[in-house]
Amino acid sequence: MSRRQAELLLAAVILTRSTGYLFSKAGLDSLGVFNLLAVRFLLAFLLLAIIFFKKLRTIDPRDILRGAIVGVVFFAVMTFELTALKTTDTSTTSFLENTAIIFVPLIEALLARRAPDKVTLISGAAALEGVALLTLRGSAFGFTTGELYCLCAAVLYAIAIIITDRFSRRGDGLMIGIMQVGFIGILALAASFIFEAPRLPSGGAEWGSVLALAIVCTCFGFTFQPVAQAHTGSETAGLFCALNPVFASVLGVVFLSEPVTLTCVCGACLILMSLLIPQLRGISEHSKCL
Repeated sequence: MSRRQAELLLAAVILTRSTGYLFSKAGLDSLGVFNLLAVRFLLAFLLLAIIFFKKLRTIDPRDILRGAIVGVVFFAVMTFELTALKTTDTSTTSFLENTAIIFVPLIEALLARRAPDKVTLISGAAALEGVALLTLRGSAFGFTTGELYCLCAAVLYAIAIIITDRFSRRGDGLMIGIMQVGFIGILALAASFIFEAPRLPSGGAEWGSVLALAIVCTCFGFTFQPVAQAHTGSETAGLFCALNPVFASVLGVVFLSEPVTLTCVCGACLILMSLLIPQLRGISEHSKCL
């Protein structure tokens, strides 16, 4: 897989993940948060296990461990995010969690004991400004406990991206992705038994939402991120995550009749520009070599 193909796959992964907002909204009307996550991820793992049964029979035990670690971190991200949503509005939560765009290059620079790359920081700043225009819409910060949880989710999200980058280069990205889905499901089921009264979905609407989340958002949206990141850098993956609010906004306009504002258009343009900046640097460096 070429880098360009990997970037397209990563964009497709983020697009399918962004549809989760629509399906989760319907599912959460009657199911508990952890209950929905448990059914969603365990059903997705079952489907993946059936499809990739032959590969799973010969899986490297190290990929099971890698998938477990990534799954634990992503589950922690979701736990902080869902806890924050109890006291913090959705727009603030979305913005603060996407500050992972900046945390990824900062953590990478810290690990490498070097100064952050200027082009990456400029791209990250442009993407973060775009996310702010798309999500905040007049919201204000109060440094509440909920906002602290959001920042914890952002740091953990950045760590998850970096860990996925390292693991996917050493092992089988697909197997790591499948194991990640399974472990998130197990942890969500345990949390559901502790904090909720878990049950299976009932009725066509509930099952429709859960199946869409399991097949579209999880089987593809979560499983193939390690596959894509095996051929892209963690900083690129962090930037591409800024596409999430762009896709979510487009889906909101199409399916929820949300208004299209100049602020949202400017935010989307900034995010797209942030993705082009590293590409322009690559073209410039290639021209110098010629």
